[in-house]
Amino acid sequence: MNSRTERATVTGPVGELACALDAPVDAIAPRGLAVVCHPHPLHGGTMNNKVVQTLARAFVQAGWRSVRFDFRGVGESAGHWDGGVGEIDDALAVVRAFRTSGQPLALAGFSFGAYVASQVAARLADQAPAERVILVGPAVQNFEVAPLPPASLVVHGEADDVVPLAAVLDWARPQVQPVVVVPATGHFFHGQLALLKSLVLGALAPQPE
Repeated sequence: MNSRTERATVTGPVGELACALDAPVDAIAPRGLAVVCHPHPLHGGTMNNKVVQTLARAFVQAGWRSVRFDFRGVGESAGHWDGGVGEIDDALAVVRAFRTSGQPLALAGFSFGAYVASQVAARLADQAPAERVILVGPAVQNFEVAPLPPASLVVHGEADDVVPLAAVLDWARPQVQPVVVVPATGHFFHGQLALLKSLVLGALAPQPE
């Protein structure tokens, strides 16, 4: 993402997972750890996706340490596509590798990665819950995106031709989950990444007491 990006590997369930870490430059101690999940591995999704990098940049600007990683079978990560099941375990392995005890955690993801982030949040909810969950273009049609905790952010493009907005609203309605709709914008947020970043920064701003 920039010259200060740190490359690392962690041991996942089926082998090493390639990771990229970015930290705030001026912060004495980051606000917490943000793990960002990339889109569908079989459709070109990697941790270098522009939406994923935008999410990581927003977290870093807001004072969080961000970790992007490649799911199994992507880039230099070991293993093979597991239909969205083992990929949840990959993300959990990354959380365990980089999160210190009691450290605030944020989970974010784009498209397929949003599904993974939601499932990781659900698995951690009882013992070590995430403080923030941010989903962009969640793939609600092909995967079971889990209900989200309060104060989560969901952003979707009005003109998304991969995951129709109507499908996301159908998913959000039973849980009364607000969805921020970006007008005239497609799945990949072409031309709207700056706006997406500003929406994420707004959601990460410290809340008044």
